[in-house]
This record gives sequence, structure tokens and C-alpha cells, in this order.
Amino acid sequence: MNQQWLIAAILVAGIVSAGLYLRRRQWLDALLVIVAAASLGLFALDLRMPGEGGRTLAIDPAAPPSSLEGVTSLTLKGDGLRAAEWNDLPARPLAWEAPRGGALRLAFPSQVALGRQFTLTITREDKTDARLQLLAENGQPLAEARGTGDLRVDWMPPVAERVVLKARLLDAKDKVIAEGPVPFIVHEPAPLQVVGRFGAPSFDLRVLNDLLTSSGALLDWQVTLGRAITRTEAPRTEMASPNLIVIDAARFERMAAGERSALLDRVAKGMPLLVLGGNANDPGVWSRTLQLPLRAQPLGAKIDTPLEMPVASLLPASRDAGPWRGTDNMVWTRDWQQGRIAWLGVTEWHRHAIAEPRALALWWQGVLDRVGVEERHKTEWLAPGDMPLAGQRLELCARGVSGQLTLPDLKQSLGWQRRADRADASCAALWPQKAGWLQLQDQNAGPHAIYVYATNDWPGWQAAERRDATARYAARSQIQPVNGPTRPAPSWPFALVFAAAMLLLWWRERR
Repeated sequence: MNQQWLIAAILVAGIVSAGLYLRRRQWLDALLVIVAAASLGLFALDLRMPGEGGRTLAIDPAAPPSSLEGVTSLTLKGDGLRAAEWNDLPARPLAWEAPRGGALRLAFPSQVALGRQFTLTITREDKTDARLQLLAENGQPLAEARGTGDLRVDWMPPVAERVVLKARLLDAKDKVIAEGPVPFIVHEPAPLQVVGRFGAPSFDLRVLNDLLTSSGALLDWQVTLGRAITRTEAPRTEMASPNLIVIDAARFERMAAGERSALLDRVAKGMPLLVLGGNANDPGVWSRTLQLPLRAQPLGAKIDTPLEMPVASLLPASRDAGPWRGTDNMVWTRDWQQGRIAWLGVTEWHRHAIAEPRALALWWQGVLDRVGVEERHKTEWLAPGDMPLAGQRLELCARGVSGQLTLPDLKQSLGWQRRADRADASCAALWPQKAGWLQLQDQNAGPHAIYVYATNDWPGWQAAERRDATARYAARSQIQPVNGPTRPAPSWPFALVFAAAMLLLWWRERR
């Protein structure tokens, strides 16, 4: 019998019983029957009251709770908890208002290849005039930037080593707003293995060859000098797995259909291809083979930034031309199954080789980045999501690892564990007790090091990370407005009234 039928039966029984007592003019007994029936009906009705059951917990960031049993909602003041602390708690509605001001965010790579530029960016909530300094370990200034918004400094590391620089943020009156360590690792880059095929010699090819050679790249280089004359440069060591093909437009246009098809098959299997478009002459070839629409450019057209260079006589018709996507430095790219093809639409970069060699090298690094040239690793250490802090839990993750993670400094070994939210990686957790470099060792990934910050390093950055983590937690369980009853009303008073009415009625019947 469901609840509605039960209540109906109680109502009918109460009405019939009260009617019988009224017929005999037993007014008090009829009233007792009505009270008993009403109490029993309310007891069975399962009434609910506004508000939620349980209690509201005010979280103390200095002592976060380990359990939320019996807690239905949370309140919080301040910056909040770290992401690892929130992840340990189940979702509960959180009443919290993010503080304003005082937070800043640092962005910089944890590893940089030698020859690459290191960039530090600070994002501030306070948009006042400020100055950012990047200092060496001995306090010598390395780079500086000034402005009212986000600030960025660049620096070229001279040697491969572990580095702990210092960043200092000052206001317009040179008062220190924030300062702290900036740790990263400068490592030797893996040499590129480049296959170059060119239909005509040029000064640009000579400079490109010099740039790649000075970076340690292995080159398999062929330049057609005449109808039957080819200059060949063999790699100094065997090229086990080339990771880039560079070709000029003239060579591509003269290829036979079979040779061109074989080249594109290599690209489809994952080999990046860079086309130097300065000597392109046949738009139909590019439209048919690569779906690249080319259009003649005005004579003498140039780009001004980052370096002044003439544009090629033929360029894609627009910045986004079909499957091709362009950039300000005149590089158009498109995916080709598992690989990528890039078209470079400028010439005469050799004019900057003497006057601006560093700027030219950085520009070419940007071009190669657009092509998608990257070293393939079977294993990879992943950067921590938050600042590693002494005395706080640190989660280390890596791809392609198994077995044990060894910590030589702590004389400790931890087992790698799979994580549901990181399907392609394994993780381990530890609690570093002191600041500085922490040595790591894995049998597959090899040695590694991670920097642990002191608890008083970058308080503004810590505040920003706590606010971001708290906002993510609050989004997991939004507070819903209360529309009507949300918790059961106590039923024991109705049972007590029913029992009292029935006992009084029984006493009157026996009297």
C-alpha cells in the first residue's frame, strides 16, 4: 500500500469513527478521534522543512579538514586551499568570495634547450606601473622590463646547467613588491637531423646551412647547381631517424609525379616538411598537390617585423587559405595526415646574418617551431601542476615509466601508480621537507631534478594558485537556491500526540 492509499485509509477511518461518536453525542471522544487520525496522517505524510540537514563547516586554511562527514556546506575566507588539499575533499557547496588584489602569476619553462631563449612572464592583478628585473645568482642584472600590465623578460642561457635566477618586481618608487627564485634546467639539445633538397643555389641556403650546422644539426644536403651538377653535403655521422625535410619550391615543382608522391607519403607518416617558397613559379602545381592557392605579390613588398625581409613573389591568397593557416612571420602550415607541411613566404634573410645573427637565429627557431619539429621521447617528466613547497604534498608524474621512483637525497623509493585522470602517465606522491633541488631517478626516464620552493617564496604566486584551486573546487558543487522544503520534519511529535489521544480515548471507554 503506497503512501497516498495509507493516508486515505486513515482519513476514512477517522471520519467514520468520529461520526459514530457524534451520533452518540460523545463530543469529547469524537474530538480525540479526530486528533488521533490527524496526528497519524501527519506522521505518515513525511513532511519536510526548509533548509538542509547536516552542518556548515568554516574551513581554516591553516588546518584543512581531513573529512567532511556530516557536513553539507562549507564557508571560507581568504585565498583558500592548495589543489592537492581540495582534491582530498568531496564536493560540497562552498560559500567563498575571492579576495581582490595582491596576487600574481609567474610563467616560465622548467627546462630550456641550450641555444633557446628563456622567457619569464609575470601576470599581475594590480595594473600599476612596475619594473621587473631578472637577476643572476650573484645579483647581476640580466634583463629588465617596465610597464603597467603583464611584464616579460627574455634571457639567453650561455651554458647547459641547473640555474636558479632571481626575479624582482618593483613599483614606480623602486619599492620591492615581490621577489623570489626562478629555477630551471638548461640542457643540451638533441641535434636535428635534416634532409635538404634544393633546385637552385642561393645566399639564403648558405646562411640556413650555417645556422643549422652551428646548432649541431646533422645535414644531408643536396643543391642542384646546373643541369647535371649537384653539390652534396653528407652528414658527419649516420642519420638514424631524420626529423625534418627542407625543400625549395623550385625543386618541388620539377619533381616527377612519382618522386613527389613518395615525398608526401613520408610526410603523411609523420615527417615535417618545410618548403622555401621564394623561388615558386607554378601556382597550379601547389593548388593541385597541396591545395595551396598562390597569388602574385606586388613588386618590392616586404615585412617589417621581427626582421625586414622581402616577401616571395607568390604567396597564399589569404592568411587562412583553405586548410592552410598563416602567421605574422609569413609561415603557412597545414596538417598532412600524421605530419605537417609549412610554406615559408619570405626571402633574403641572409642580409641579417652579419648585422643581427642572434635575431636571425631566434626567427628561424620560431619558423621550425611552426613546422612542428620536436624530439620524440619514449619517456617524459611532467611539470607539477602547482608550486612544489617544502612540507607540502608533491605529486610527481611521468610518461613511459614503471617500477620504482628513486629519491637519492632522501634515500627513498616510491612505486609509480596509475591515475584515472592521467591515462597516459604514472604518478607518485611525497612530502619534501626542505627547499632546493630534489634529485629524481627512474630506470626508464633517467635522472631528473625538481626545485622545491620555501614556504615564504612568492607569497603572491601562492595566493593566486590557492584562489584558482578554490574556484575550481567551488565550480564542482555550485550552491543551488533553496526553492521549498529540503529536509524532513521531525515526526516524533505526531506519534506522541497520536499515542496520547488513543490512550485518553481508551481510558474514557474503560471508565
